[in-house]
Amino acid sequence: RKEIYTYEAPWCIYSLNWSVRRDKPFRLAVGSFIEEYCNKVQIVELNDEKQEFVKVTEFDHPYPATKIMWLPDKGTRRLDLLGTSGDYMRIWEVKDGNVVLVHTLTNSKRTDYCAPLTSFDWNDDDPRILGTSSIDTTCTIWDVETQQSLTQLIAHDKEVYDIAFAQDTNVFASVGADGSVRMFDRRSLDHSTIMYES
Repeated sequence: RKEIYTYEAPWCIYSLNWSVRRDKPFRLAVGSFIEEYCNKVQIVELNDEKQEFVKVTEFDHPYPATKIMWLPDKGTRRLDLLGTSGDYMRIWEVKDGNVVLVHTLTNSKRTDYCAPLTSFDWNDDDPRILGTSSIDTTCTIWDVETQQSLTQLIAHDKEVYDIAFAQDTNVFASVGADGSVRMFDRRSLDHSTIMYES
C-alpha cells in the first residue's frame, strides 16, 4: 500500500469529510467552490486495484457547501447519510452509487429568504440530533428524523462561524465573529458559559 494518495478535483475544493462507516473506510465527500449558484459534491473512494482515489458519483449542490459531514455511525445498520450546509441544511442518502435528497431543514417562514448556514455538527452519541450555526447569530438544534427544530437560540452578538457537540447530547459550543467561544447546555439555555473571548 502507498502511504500518500492524491485526488485532483475538477474545481477548487471548499469542504470535505471522511466517512467513518466500517464498510467504507477510504471514502470522502468533497465539495466544490465555484462562484456560481450550481456547485458540486463528489463522493470518492480508494480503488485498491488502481491504488488511487476515484470518483464514485457526483451531484449538484446549490452554492458551495460550507460544511460536509457523513453520519457519525461506524456501523452499517443506519442509512448511509451525508449532511451539507449552505443556504439550507440538507440531508442526502447515498445508496448504490446514487445520492438522493431526503431532508431540507429550515427555520425560515419565508420561502424567498434564508440566513446562510456557516457550519453544522452531528451528535456522535445520538445521530438523530444535529446542530447548525448561521450568519443570523443563531444556533439551531434539530431532530433529523422529525425534521423539527428542538431549539433555536441567539448564540452570539455577530455571525456564528461554527458549532460542535461535546461527548453528550445536551452540551455544545459555538464560536462567533464577536470573538468568543461559548458553551451551552440544552437543559438550561437561559445562560451560556464564555469559554474564550478575544
